[in-house]
Amino acid sequence: MPIFHAPIRDYLFLLQEYFDLSSLNDITGFKELSPDLIESIVQEGGKFCEEVLFPLNQVGDKHGCTFDNGKVTLAPGFKEAYEAYTQSGWSSFTCDPAFGGQGLPNVINMPMIEMICSANLAFGIIPGLSHGAYNALAVHGDETLKHVVLPKLTSGEWTGVMCLTEPQCGTDLGLITTRAEPQPDGSYRLFGDKIFISAGEHDAVGNIVHMVLAKLPDAPEGVHGISLFLAGKNDLDTNKPNGITCTSMEEKMGIHGTPTCVMHYENAKAYMVGIPHKGLRAMFTMMNEARLYVGVQGLGLAEVAYQNAAQYAKERLQGRSLNGKKYPEKSADPIVVHPDVRRMLLTMRSFVEGARALVLDIALQLDISKHHPDKLVKAAADDYVQLMTPILKAYLTDKGFEAANLAMQVYGGHGYIRESGIEQYSRDARIAQIYEGANGIQALDLVGRKLPRNTGRYLRSFFHPITQFINSHRDTPEMAEFNKPLYQAVTSLQQASLWIAQKGLTNPEDGAAAATDYLTMFGHVALGFHFAKMAELCLNKQKTNPSSFYQAKLATARFFIQKILPQHYGLLATITSGSKSIMEMEESHF
Repeated sequence: MPIFHAPIRDYLFLLQEYFDLSSLNDITGFKELSPDLIESIVQEGGKFCEEVLFPLNQVGDKHGCTFDNGKVTLAPGFKEAYEAYTQSGWSSFTCDPAFGGQGLPNVINMPMIEMICSANLAFGIIPGLSHGAYNALAVHGDETLKHVVLPKLTSGEWTGVMCLTEPQCGTDLGLITTRAEPQPDGSYRLFGDKIFISAGEHDAVGNIVHMVLAKLPDAPEGVHGISLFLAGKNDLDTNKPNGITCTSMEEKMGIHGTPTCVMHYENAKAYMVGIPHKGLRAMFTMMNEARLYVGVQGLGLAEVAYQNAAQYAKERLQGRSLNGKKYPEKSADPIVVHPDVRRMLLTMRSFVEGARALVLDIALQLDISKHHPDKLVKAAADDYVQLMTPILKAYLTDKGFEAANLAMQVYGGHGYIRESGIEQYSRDARIAQIYEGANGIQALDLVGRKLPRNTGRYLRSFFHPITQFINSHRDTPEMAEFNKPLYQAVTSLQQASLWIAQKGLTNPEDGAAAATDYLTMFGHVALGFHFAKMAELCLNKQKTNPSSFYQAKLATARFFIQKILPQHYGLLATITSGSKSIMEMEESHF
């Protein structure tokens, strides 16, 4: 049976020591974040995930959801767990107090999001989508609609879903055919079909709010003719069925506890959110934060996969250490003594600890971009969030899937069979690389939109702080082992950025061919930066407060800096080799 222990100590280190959230009391929402409150939030969240959600993870995977004549029933225990989740106030955590929320910052919600993903990803998708619907409506909805819907989403009495994909279009949303017909009272009627709608129908709540992309009768062609509409499963005025039907439920590789629905809209009453023909812009408010949460899914699954692999490696006896018996009293040594097993464990561990710092960093900047009193500070934070969102989504889900597979490799054959519970993490992790914008699309967004934006202004939000850090530690002997490799990696990333910028002007396929490798390099450097900063903090802490926690953090940082970060050399060579070897093969040869 798998295990899960909430990573409370690491989160307290990051929130209280590394980011020192309680010192940011000049930002709205941070004034009440005392160290005691931060600790209470993390501990209570961890307890809920360990005791309520984690025991249902394999239940959801085994039983899945059931579909009967348009109705979807969640796996046993999920409905009760959702009720406990909302009653504990987790659904209202970051919502506006004007609508019944607690008004806390996004950054303090990230530990709970990660722990939910570790404990029971399938469950977490339902409230996660609701939060995305809340954000889109809060930014783009009119006041009447907000006051009807947002209190229900805040309390968790209703859930929300995003409805984009149709059978003929996924990435290319300009091809959608769902239509919205205007009505004399200012409402609209929706007609069409959507597929792959996570949590589009379920029995945990009385009403589900659908955020639907559709086209008006006079809509221009392509993505410039898309509008965003809100429609309740039950009519918002009468609470009667509203012409929204689940026609089937997909059979999937993983996340069996989340229903993935085919939805049919037949004369469904709806309300426009935002401006006509500008729906994609409004939906991206929902999708951008959703991409942050999807990145955390990769992190959460990597954490629980690592925990189980580490425990198994310390218990499983196979062979002897190459330097002689480590446990002569036993029939064999535990596999944790073997270098390759340690390589896999440290690859997982270093990804988790670095990615966790990156998630909190981006979430904090997201809060600053919304609530800081200084407009220039807000703008700089927004630049950073815009740049890092595709990196976070793709890098964390790619490496999260890799971590889940490494855990299975540590288990060997025992990981491949269902009894161990390890193979579920690989199956569940795989979808995160695909939904909310496939990772290749994230890479194209990075090189095609984010790099050239405002003549590289977004890039400066990343390169300036890291360059300042490197320069400030050139003469710090104890930081040399971190600072020099980081400088070399940053240099490679700058060279790659310049190459893509130059080649992209003459041959866009060169930039596109390099996109995924460039995103991976960016992710490595971002984690390397955080490890260097965490190492500096731990070295200083060790002088007055030696502890095994700081020692382990430093050892993990050294592994990442020495074994993972140097991959930038190979990635730079691949990036600058261009697109010729990719594009020259004739289509008929495939």
